[in-house]
Amino acid sequence: MKSQPITIKDIARILGISPSTVSRALKDHPDISPKTKQLVQTFAEKVNYRPNALALSLRSSKTNTIGIVIPEIVHHFFSTVISGIEDVAYGRGYNAIICQTNENYQREVIDLQALVDNRVDGILISMSKNTHEFAHFENLKENGVPVVFFDRICEQISSDRVIADDFEGARIATRHLIDKGCKKIMHLAAPQHLLIGKNRKEGYCSALKEHKLSCDDRLIVKCDTRETVFARADDIIRLAPEVDGIFAVNDSTAIAAMQVLQRNGYSIPKDIAVVGFGDGPNANIAYPPLTTVEQKGYDIGQAAMRLLIGHIENNVDEEEYETKIFTPELVERASSQLGTEY
Repeated sequence: MKSQPITIKDIARILGISPSTVSRALKDHPDISPKTKQLVQTFAEKVNYRPNALALSLRSSKTNTIGIVIPEIVHHFFSTVISGIEDVAYGRGYNAIICQTNENYQREVIDLQALVDNRVDGILISMSKNTHEFAHFENLKENGVPVVFFDRICEQISSDRVIADDFEGARIATRHLIDKGCKKIMHLAAPQHLLIGKNRKEGYCSALKEHKLSCDDRLIVKCDTRETVFARADDIIRLAPEVDGIFAVNDSTAIAAMQVLQRNGYSIPKDIAVVGFGDGPNANIAYPPLTTVEQKGYDIGQAAMRLLIGHIENNVDEEEYETKIFTPELVERASSQLGTEY
């Protein structure tokens, strides 16, 4: 049989004092004598007493719990964001419930409702790429749940937002390829209804136009996962003779593209230089090691949690929203050294 956790009433009965005295002694109340405080606190520690979180939340109307909704927990970027969130959250006395949508709109709806039902104090969201309807986000606001979007934001919802400067990151990556001698650069792009997909494509086109190079729609291939790279391998290989560089919307897509090209006789980076976006662990162990753009996921997570706490603890006006933008940085490795044998 599992033993029941000890309660304030249990401590009071054992020590022969009132429950209210125990409660005040545990809170270090000035009306309780030092001798009684020491007795109660020492005994509580000995029996491993823990406050009843549910009872506390019912009295305070706070649960000190926040929800985190992400598309994929295995994605390096999201795991670093979670690390940043949790470091701030636990330091401020909050626990976190993490939900993974697996890029599924229906799961996103269900996850958000479950978090509301569990009375979380606020929610941090990076939305699914398959989300095209936003009533479930509006429902959060109607229920008075503070929300902060990060990375993949919903432009239709007024809220705090924390993002990487995807436009500038893509421009940095594309400029780097141009500086290495590339003149015909393919872009493996994310869905354009997502702001990150739109901004990274526009950053790529902007860098090309700056250098008087054409932004050719034929060289923009909708392809943002490892699986879709292999599914569209024939399209990539058909275009390969025309290009000398590839800017991919994320690292996994970039690495898969290198593998497809290498299997078809192309040398990376001698024939085609490649740059990704994200700087996950695989970037450094890819063959050749992948030049990429680092997104500062940990910093994004910390900033998002601090904004959420501001709303939960009423430190900012309810309708006062802020957007924080972090500028990515290029991490140069071998994959972008056009004309070099690796």
